[in-house]
Amino acid sequence: MANQLIWQDRFNIGVEIIDSEHKKLFSILNRLFGYKTDDAKRQWACQEGIKYFKDHAMKHFTEEEQYMASIDYAGFETHRHLHDNFRRKTLPALEKELAQSSFSTDAIDHFLGVCAGWLLGHTLTEDRAITGKTTSQWGELLPEEQRDAMRQMIIGLLTDMFQLKARVVSDCYGGEKFGNSIYYRLAFAAKEGQKWEVMMAFEEKLLLNTIGGLMNIESEEVSVMLINIARYMAQQFVERIREQYPSREKYEMKEEKLLSYEQFKKNFVAQRPQFSLLLDTGEGYFACCMVAPYLMGHAVEGTTIRAENAMSEIKNYLKETHKTQKNQKKKILVVDDSEVVQKAMTDLLSVDYAVEVAKSGIAAIRCMTIGRPDLVLLDYEMPICNGSEVLEMMRSEEDLADIPVYFLTGNVQRETVQKVISLKPAGYLVKTLKPDEIKKSIDDYFKKKSK
Repeated sequence: MANQLIWQDRFNIGVEIIDSEHKKLFSILNRLFGYKTDDAKRQWACQEGIKYFKDHAMKHFTEEEQYMASIDYAGFETHRHLHDNFRRKTLPALEKELAQSSFSTDAIDHFLGVCAGWLLGHTLTEDRAITGKTTSQWGELLPEEQRDAMRQMIIGLLTDMFQLKARVVSDCYGGEKFGNSIYYRLAFAAKEGQKWEVMMAFEEKLLLNTIGGLMNIESEEVSVMLINIARYMAQQFVERIREQYPSREKYEMKEEKLLSYEQFKKNFVAQRPQFSLLLDTGEGYFACCMVAPYLMGHAVEGTTIRAENAMSEIKNYLKETHKTQKNQKKKILVVDDSEVVQKAMTDLLSVDYAVEVAKSGIAAIRCMTIGRPDLVLLDYEMPICNGSEVLEMMRSEEDLADIPVYFLTGNVQRETVQKVISLKPAGYLVKTLKPDEIKKSIDDYFKKKSK
């Protein structure tokens, strides 16, 4: 049969749990290569096969990461970053193309070609590097020891400067939004052309509770004065970090910007920080991201601050920020492992609501922890961690227990509906309902709640 992945001895890395899962992934892709020629059941078979492939890939990534951690593999963080990129970016993009084209031959070829190419390349390079058979070609992230040192330094500075006892929320902060925040960027450069930058995100209540408290500023909104004070304290904060590096003297601050969240996120994705940390300070969230010199190279949008325009630009920044916050939409978190359902719900609801998506129960809990939604639409039939288990986890956490949940179910059998109702959600929606009926149910929920 044409277009088949042939397993060879050189794919073996010598670890049974990893090698056996690689063989399974090869086998699944080979089945998909076979399905694509069967017009009668191509779409259904590919949908099921892709879901099966994803489930095994996620299981494999977890097992491989556990093994790397158990042997203290030096490239663990970079390797996990590659996994994240594939499961969070590449796969969703390919699934989207499949859905939009109704599983056309070209889209299936794209999916199989990219997945097969990624699996072959990753197995032959990064996976074989785990046992020293090759050398990893990646080096974007700071080494783990430096990450640990940087994390402890930042936590210590928050304690010294603000008497805050911070705890780590994420060592691999991905730029997620965690409430109303101020986004700030400092860029440095040396005469030789070398550059690096620091991006920080301050939850507004953190600034109000810390700097506002020190200055006896009684306000529920961030002011121009507060941002000005925060700017100079942030510069001192960064300078304290720079003191730890012998080469700091050759770098000078070249640019200072205030960013909207969209600009911050765009810059974050484009720059791929070498270090990215999210902390809960007890008074609000704080994120610190550092970008390597060789990753610089594109213009960053945002409000550039100079001595002659500082006051006016900060006023404009706050005006736009407050305007956005006042017009803030109700936030809905859609939790479903299907890319098709995610897109359909996003398209249906995003005009009137701020929609975020999560593909698994664990991802949903993380999203809720970082940014509390007003309503969760939760798939009841998810694999690995189903809807009832996610709801149980939410109810066991004091901060999440009262978040309302609507179950999404594609099964209208009486037994399933009774199980859903017995969990006492705020409501449930059948996926086969017409879009306008789903939208009306959600609109009615918020109208009733507002009364």
